[in-house]
Amino acid sequence: MTINEKLTQIQTEFKSKKSRFNSFGKYYFRSAEDILEATKPFLKELKVSVRISEELLTMKPGSCDQPVLQCTATLYDGTDAISATAIVGVDTDQKGMQMPQRYGAASSYGKKYALGNLFLIDDTQDSDATNTHGKGNTKEKLTDKTLQQAQKYIQNGGSVTAIKSKYVVSAQQEELLNTL
Repeated sequence: MTINEKLTQIQTEFKSKKSRFNSFGKYYFRSAEDILEATKPFLKELKVSVRISEELLTMKPGSCDQPVLQCTATLYDGTDAISATAIVGVDTDQKGMQMPQRYGAASSYGKKYALGNLFLIDDTQDSDATNTHGKGNTKEKLTDKTLQQAQKYIQNGGSVTAIKSKYVVSAQQEELLNTL
């Protein structure tokens, strides 16, 4: 069996549930570790291995202030290899995180998407998750209590966009959140 045939088998048979829950955004997701765990039966059966590498890309002066990680997931069969990459920026100004956490978050994100690119993992939500079942707009207003939760969420690496997808946010609240 060629490496292309082995990869095709993994791509068509691979299953990994979104078993982790983001309590602020109220959604399930899968991590790079979840993806790797789900590939283990294929690795043994097909006699292949997966390696993930990362490279900190040097930006040209004046082009971008943020460091960028290139994460590459590679499937090996002892003779041949097939790779897929993901490029992610490192937010060095992320509030509420120490610098190692900022790089770690970018690294985890990059690995997950490099693996997703290699194994053709569709990371979009299914239609049931986005269907309002005729209820129209179900967003809650951002109250004082949920605003405090939102501030903590931002300080721990969350985004204002994620908050706005769940809550109706006033211009004043958005301005406050953007200053964190």
